[in-house]
Amino acid sequence: MIQRASLYWHTLRYLRPAQIGGRVWTKLYRPSTEFRPAPAKRSLSGSWVVPARRVPSMLGEMTFRFLNETRRIDNSTCGVDAPAHLWHYNLHYFDDLNAFDAETRHRWHVEAIENWIRDHPPGMRDAWAPYPTSLRVVNWIKWALGGAVLEAPVADNLAMQVRVLTHRLEYHLLGNHLFANAKALVFAGLFFDGEEAVRWLGKGMAILAREMPEQILADGGQFERSPMYHALALEDVVDLINVTTVLSDGVPKKWQAFVGSWPALAQRMRAWLLAMCHPDGEIAFFNDAAIGIAPSPGELDRYANETVGALDTAVTRDNPLQVLHLADSGYVRADVPDAGLLIDVAPVGPDYLPGHAHADTLSFELSLFGQRVIVNGGTSRYGLGPERETERGTPAHSTVTVDGQNSSEVWAGFRVARRARPFDLAIRREGGRLEVSCAHDGYRRLAGRPVHRRTWLFQAGRLRVEDRVEGSFPYPLEGCRFKSAVARFHLHPAVSCTLDESGSSGRLRVPGGHAVHWSASGGSVRVERSFYSPEFGRRGPTQCLAVEFDGAATACMELTW
Repeated sequence: MIQRASLYWHTLRYLRPAQIGGRVWTKLYRPSTEFRPAPAKRSLSGSWVVPARRVPSMLGEMTFRFLNETRRIDNSTCGVDAPAHLWHYNLHYFDDLNAFDAETRHRWHVEAIENWIRDHPPGMRDAWAPYPTSLRVVNWIKWALGGAVLEAPVADNLAMQVRVLTHRLEYHLLGNHLFANAKALVFAGLFFDGEEAVRWLGKGMAILAREMPEQILADGGQFERSPMYHALALEDVVDLINVTTVLSDGVPKKWQAFVGSWPALAQRMRAWLLAMCHPDGEIAFFNDAAIGIAPSPGELDRYANETVGALDTAVTRDNPLQVLHLADSGYVRADVPDAGLLIDVAPVGPDYLPGHAHADTLSFELSLFGQRVIVNGGTSRYGLGPERETERGTPAHSTVTVDGQNSSEVWAGFRVARRARPFDLAIRREGGRLEVSCAHDGYRRLAGRPVHRRTWLFQAGRLRVEDRVEGSFPYPLEGCRFKSAVARFHLHPAVSCTLDESGSSGRLRVPGGHAVHWSASGGSVRVERSFYSPEFGRRGPTQCLAVEFDGAATACMELTW
């Protein structure tokens, strides 16, 4: 009972009054549905750029694949027996309208929209929830701007969705949900003409003017510190640039300077995303992150190039070591020949919105010879359940677990109580050698108030990771100053691991025939069974090198190649 009360207190105390009031409002208020014709549509004043495309999710007539699960939806019961809540949500987004080769599925799309209107009258819980409504409004408008014809019944229904949305903005969630709401209002306010559309546009712009400076940090990163959600935010910003360009006659003078600042913002966001990708072209797995939810980084780059112009990616080559500190987000990227290192020295996210955070502080990922080698576990599940809890927990990440506890108290799918805060960050570079050190206080809630401190030593052909657990421990056991501490190094499934006879060293075999030597000290080494979740709905086995501290406060892992 006391532990449960503590979780609630340390979770709720960070919420903003608007979130609490917004939740009450959402529970009690039921907006009336306004059945009337849509406003007239505005004429285009520019050229529409093909937006970022996803992999097709519509595989046949009323047959869809989301989260690596394929279902056929009967026309009369569209989505009723969908297997999971998130799968059901995806059904209502209509992302396939703007996916690759969408024109070849036009007839299916028309049928799907007609069926959706018929089978989902206003008020149906998931279909008319604010977030899927926001994404659907944008996707229907993108589809129309790309040349599809919105017949009067479809345009009328679209306008009705926007009217309902204006009364259900997600102030109780804030973050990317409120941003998506505002984006939908801007799209609708520009796509339609007249006084009602002007009100939609003004409300959306006002929200964006408040949220953009907070949600997009000075280094270009989205403030939830998830590369996946950052990619979605970049898509949002480039979409907004696209629609305000093609419908520029509808942008009031008071918002033109604000709109004019978006291209520079998009370029900073592109640079951040590029920095947080591995050589395989996909995102690193920090916090909630999975491949296939956002458009690929390459497709986003194509879209941004055609919308705001090329990104300057010039790199100084006078030193084999390249280092980038994304100071506002809390990540460090370093590259040497044949190796790329990504380090998490970030807070879990905004205090009032940690729902997509993992207990992954001081974790890292490493690519060698173009292949991911050291990884975090990834994300395959949302909602409640043991898999979600495991994927958010510290042991699923390449960092240190003390006394079997998570570094941040992640719980209930999207909640965080007490959270780890990094401190004492130091970045030292001497010629071709990089040293990054940082500590976090996430374990200070435990007996003895332990602190995890980690140092990465990185140079061509070598990475050394030193972990130290500091504190006044009241329970010595045969010289140990803490109950247990384990440093885990999760391996990509394509990497195989062997141990030498000593048990403290061995080899990693990387695709392409490359061999990596590893050695550990300060603890006993074991190879654990682990998992890797690169996509939603996809989770497979892999291996993990675990170094259990053996009595000293320090353990080390060294890789050479």
